Amino acid sequence: MAEEEVKQEVKVAEPKQKIQVDLEVDTSIKDLGINPYAKIIHMARAVDAWRIFPRLFLTVYIILLYKCVIWYMNLPAPTMEQSGLISIVVGAGAAWFGLYTGSSKGKK
Repeated sequence: MAEEEVKQEVKVAEPKQKIQVDLEVDTSIKDLGINPYAKIIHMARAVDAWRIFPRLFLTVYIILLYKCVIWYMNLPAPTMEQSGLISIVVGAGAAWFGLYTGSSKGKK
C-alpha cells in the first residue's frame, strides 16, 4: 500500500460582530489609615518563622520517650503488651521527626 496523506479542511469561525469594551480603573491612592491588625500579622509571621509549635511538640515527645524508656528498663519482666507500647512510642518518634524535617518553608 502506498502511503496516502489525509488532508482535512479546518474551518475557522469568522467573527460575526466586533465588540469594543471600555474599562475604567481607579488608580488613585486611598489612605485607609493604619492597619489595626499589623501587630497581630507580624506576630503570626514571627511564630511561623520560629516554628514554635513543632519544636514544642518535639520537646514534649522527647520527654515522653525518655520517661517511657526509663520506666520500661526498670521493669523486672516486661510483658508483650509493655513491649508493644514502647515499640509504638519509639516508632512514633520516626514519624514525628519525618514530619518536622519534611515541613520546611521552601515547599510552597
